[in-house]
Amino acid sequence: MPDTSRGEGRGGSLPLTVVGNPDNRRVRLFAGAAVGAGLPRPAVLPWRDLLTGAAPPPAGTLVRVDSPGEDAEVDRLLRGATEPARHGEIVGLAAAHAGLRRALDRLASGGATLLNQPADIVAMCDKRRCHATLDAAGVPVPAALGEVTGYAGLRAAMRRAGWTRVFVKPAHGSSASGVLALAADGSRVLATTPVERDDGRLFNSLRVRRYTDESEVAEIVDRLAPDGLHVERWLPKAGLAERVVDLRVVVVAGRPTHAVVRAGRGPITNLHLGNARGDLAAVRAAAGPANWAAAMATCARAAACFPDTLHVGVDLMFLLGWNRHAVAEVNAFGDLLPGVLADGRDTYATQVHALLGGWRPGGGRPASAGDRSASGTAGGPLVPNGGAGREASCAT
Repeated sequence: MPDTSRGEGRGGSLPLTVVGNPDNRRVRLFAGAAVGAGLPRPAVLPWRDLLTGAAPPPAGTLVRVDSPGEDAEVDRLLRGATEPARHGEIVGLAAAHAGLRRALDRLASGGATLLNQPADIVAMCDKRRCHATLDAAGVPVPAALGEVTGYAGLRAAMRRAGWTRVFVKPAHGSSASGVLALAADGSRVLATTPVERDDGRLFNSLRVRRYTDESEVAEIVDRLAPDGLHVERWLPKAGLAERVVDLRVVVVAGRPTHAVVRAGRGPITNLHLGNARGDLAAVRAAAGPANWAAAMATCARAAACFPDTLHVGVDLMFLLGWNRHAVAEVNAFGDLLPGVLADGRDTYATQVHALLGGWRPGGGRPASAGDRSASGTAGGPLVPNGGAGREASCAT
């Protein structure tokens, strides 16, 4: 059963509850931020309990919904499966998304104030729907193909579009799960991906592979397709120090606050795949003040598509030449940036600060222009912070 104790803190009280996996560091970090701000330790409603009938938090409670990932039993429950998936297996993504939607509907039925809205989470966890939402709002995104139901259809659609390079993404994946960066011209193909094939199943790997056998690439795409695919044009990213770079930008209460540069030698830059954190100051210098300001404004516009959700993580890429940029994705659970600080606060402390400052869904205010926790030090570079973390101001 959920731990509904609220404990005691030094300051005022906010009736906070986190829906999450109790042993996950995301839950611990947010709880630590709340306690550090003088609030009672938030109650925790485990995903396992919510998915097996626990009552949702009642009206008057502020509820943060955290990622259900990294728990095999929660994944099984979301998918409605009888057995857990094997470690790293890519299976049942559409079923898990449907289970997430049902669980969020139950969560909302209790009448609590949700700090990330179920409809927003559902949309951000569907890459096709999220892309369409951003595009309709005028946010720059890569062009996308229509529905793709298999490898043969993918190649045909690429030929019609005149494209030779695309990103193929499971519609409901995360953390580069099942993603292929595909270059295809005639019979020559090269797919760069963390997907590993084993005994007719697909698995996520921490090692990025390169497939050149078209039959193998076709098998991967055809196995992923039944759960839905999102295919978008592969745009050439800007680079620094012989690595391509992109950014994860966290937007809190409508304002970009924290950023991490992801630098890789290949097209897939997720940090857990052996890529490196890059130099934010160098990226800002390469982009220049006007292009940086425009990019941060784009991140704010992307977040504005989900105005009643406290935070989102925007994956932003500058294109070759640094004069243009595009949003690759918006992530519902994209605020895990360990050690990255803005004005002394990590992403979780910044969210707590926004709540203490009065932000609420449905008309809550962002932090004011004079609030340095949201704006950072104007022009501030990535600098050491007493060894405790790294400052990553997104101020324009």
